[in-house]
Amino acid sequence: MAEMARYGKSAGTMVKSAMRRRKSGTLKSGRSGKRVTSRKQATAIGLSEARKKDAQVPRRDKRPTSDMGGPEMAPHTPHTLGAPRQSRGTPRYPTAD
Repeated sequence: MAEMARYGKSAGTMVKSAMRRRKSGTLKSGRSGKRVTSRKQATAIGLSEARKKDAQVPRRDKRPTSDMGGPEMAPHTPHTLGAPRQSRGTPRYPTAD
């Protein structure tokens, strides 16, 4: 039995296009509009564009990952563990003495 390809040809073409645009400096991030320099981000943008055009691409995983920084993945900082916060030096609301 032949296995079905995980990604279609058009998906590969879209990723290739995104990589070229990244290399030439014209690939921009969606919301902020900043220039994309990361290869991983360029791949993600290419796959996202392929999904929008209904290319054969696996569904995106909705679970939060450590690099996405969800609240359940946040590292424990001293103030969340009940330790007193460090003083800022000057009081926020000076008292009239």
